Amino acid sequence: MDITSQNILLIGSILLFVSLIAGKTSARFGVPVLVLFLSVGMLAGSEGVGGIYFDDPRITQFIGIVALNFILFSGGFDTDFKAIRPIMYQGIVLSSIGVLLTAVLVGLFVWWFTDFTLVEGLLLGSIVSSTDSAAVFSILRSKGLGLKGNLRPTLELESGSNDPMAYILTILFTGLVTQQELTGMDITVQLVSQFVIGGALGYVLGRLATLVINRISLDYEGLYIVLGIAVMFFSFAATDFVGGNGFLAVYICGLYLGNQELMHKKKYIKSFDSFAWLMQIVLFITLGLQVFPSELVPIFGIGLAISAFLMIIARPISVWLCLTPFKVPWRERTFIAWVGLRGAVPIVFATYPLIAGAAKAGMIFNIVFFISLTSVLLQGTTLTWVARLLGLTVPEELKQRTMTDIALEDRPKSVLRHMDIPQDCPVVGKRLVDLKFPSTATISLIVRDKKYLTPGGATTLHAGDRLFVLAERQEDMDEVMSCLEMAEAG
Repeated sequence: MDITSQNILLIGSILLFVSLIAGKTSARFGVPVLVLFLSVGMLAGSEGVGGIYFDDPRITQFIGIVALNFILFSGGFDTDFKAIRPIMYQGIVLSSIGVLLTAVLVGLFVWWFTDFTLVEGLLLGSIVSSTDSAAVFSILRSKGLGLKGNLRPTLELESGSNDPMAYILTILFTGLVTQQELTGMDITVQLVSQFVIGGALGYVLGRLATLVINRISLDYEGLYIVLGIAVMFFSFAATDFVGGNGFLAVYICGLYLGNQELMHKKKYIKSFDSFAWLMQIVLFITLGLQVFPSELVPIFGIGLAISAFLMIIARPISVWLCLTPFKVPWRERTFIAWVGLRGAVPIVFATYPLIAGAAKAGMIFNIVFFISLTSVLLQGTTLTWVARLLGLTVPEELKQRTMTDIALEDRPKSVLRHMDIPQDCPVVGKRLVDLKFPSTATISLIVRDKKYLTPGGATTLHAGDRLFVLAERQEDMDEVMSCLEMAEAG
C-alpha cells in the first residue's frame, strides 16, 4: 500500500491509535514505549503486515526536524533553571567535549573494525555521538525514577543541549565524505558560529517572546498556544537562516521561557507536553516505516559490535574524562554513562548523508538504526535496575518534581486565606502574571464589587478586591504574602 493524500489521515490515525494501545501495555512488560512506537512503524511498513511502502529520506528528515523542535522546546520549558545552575558547567562539558570524544572514539573503532575509511567512521561516530532528548525525557518520566542529588537535571541538560554538537559534526563529516573542500579554518568558523549564534539568538528570542506573550492581548486563550508554536519555529528557522544552530536556539528559548512568569503558563506546559508526546509517536513511527528490516540482518554483527563499544567503552570513557575535574562520585558517573540513550535523533541525523548521496550512506543508516534500537532496548529497560544497584534512588516522597509534574498533577491545597487589597497597596493596577507567585499557590477567586471573578494571568488587581488564595503549605502562603507586599486581612 502506498501513502497518498487520500489515505494519509486514515493510515496516520490508525497508527496513532495502535501506538497508544501498545504504549499502554509497555509498563506491564517493562519495555520502553519508544521501542513499541518504532515497532508499530516497522510492522506497518512494506516488509511488515501493514505493507505500507515508505522510502523518502527527505520527508523523514523534515518530520524529524519538526518533531525535534517540539521535543527540545518542551524539554527546555520543563527544565527548572535553579535545578541546573549547580551542574551547568558539567552539562556543558558533557554536551560538547563529551560528544566530541564519543564521536572520535567510535569513529576510530569503526575505522579499525570495518572497511570504512577514517572519515566515514568519524561520520558514523558523529551521528551516534549525542544522547537522545526524546528517549531520555520520556523514559525518565515514564519510569518515575527518583534520583539522588543533581542526577536528573544533569541528564536532562546534557540530552537537551548535546544535539547541536552532534549535528554540526554530522554536517561537517558528511561534507568531507562527499568530497567537499573544507579547511581547518572553515570547520572552526562553522563550529563557533553554530554555537555562538545559536546560543545568543535563543536567549534574545526567549526574552523578546516573554515580552510579547505577556503584553499582547489576544481575543482567545487558545491563540496563546499558537503564539508559542510560532515562537518555537521562528527561533529554529531564523537561527538556522543566519548560520546558527537552530536546535540549540530552540532549547535555550524554551529554557528561558519556562523559567519566566508567563500568561497562561500552565496551559503552555500541558499543551507542549502533549505536543512532545505526539511528535515522539509520529517521529518513531516514521522512522520505523523508513527502515527495511531485511536490510538489518546483514549488518547485525557489525551493528552489535559498534553498539557494544559505544555503550561499554566510548560513552563511559568520555563521561569519566569530562566529569573528573568536577569530582563527581564514581557511582553517579557510572549511571550517567549508562544513560547514554540513543533514539530518534541519531536516525534523523543519518538521513543527511543519505540525502547527500554519500558512499555507504544506506549502510550507515541501517547501522545507526540498529544502534538506537539496541540502546533503547538494553539501556532503557535497565535504568531502574542500574540506579538501584548503584544506590542512587530516593523514596517516592523525595523525588524531584519538574514543572510539568506540578502542572499535570492535581495536588490538594491545605491552606486557604482571603485578603483584601487596600487603596494604597503597591499591587493595585498590576497583573497577576507580574506578581511571580509560587507555582504551588493560586488565586482561586476574586470578589470585586459583589461580583465573583475567575482570575487569569492578565487579571489586573483593583483596590478593594478580596482575594481567595489556595496554597499547598504555609510556607507557600507566606511567599504569596511577600509577593503581595501586604499583611493578611481579617
